[in-house]
Amino acid sequence: MKFRMSEKSLFAVLLRSPWWISFVLVGVIALVAGALLPKEYAGVGMLGGFPFFVIGCMAMWRQRNLPNSAELEKGMQMLSNMGWRDFSALLETAFTRQGYTVKHLQGAADMQLEKKGVLTVVSAKRWKAAALGVEPLRELVAVRDASEASNCVCITLGQVSAKAQEFADQNRITLISDAEVVVLTAQTIKIL
Repeated sequence: MKFRMSEKSLFAVLLRSPWWISFVLVGVIALVAGALLPKEYAGVGMLGGFPFFVIGCMAMWRQRNLPNSAELEKGMQMLSNMGWRDFSALLETAFTRQGYTVKHLQGAADMQLEKKGVLTVVSAKRWKAAALGVEPLRELVAVRDASEASNCVCITLGQVSAKAQEFADQNRITLISDAEVVVLTAQTIKIL
């Protein structure tokens, strides 16, 4: 059985937040416990911050190689200035570096990834669109189901509408947007 944390839980939010926020919470809990609890219980109360310390360490580990805001902005600009052919080649290289076999497709899905027998369809051709709506996601789900792929991914630099986000959540679509696209392609961009 695989454990899946709710995306809206406090710990999930902290994992996505800058790592130092969790450490600030540890300090606040320790200060409040030290100030409000009797001395014999203060140490035990301070231990209440330990889960936040663990989350902070996990977040720091995950964020250790993330580009800074200037690098993100530069990467977003570079990606938005690319043509489809260059962007497609960049994605193919990035996915290949992660161990996927990439096959190009025509239609709603642009690529099919295969790794250890698991198929994933990827839609990325609308990466420059200002906003991502529901219709391209519906088309992607149809391709996923028709090709019997396990997963589907949609890549965009644009804003994701609330309805599109809700549709993606309900239909097991992984959305890679904004800074996540830069992170996905960061090593490959440095090579180019």
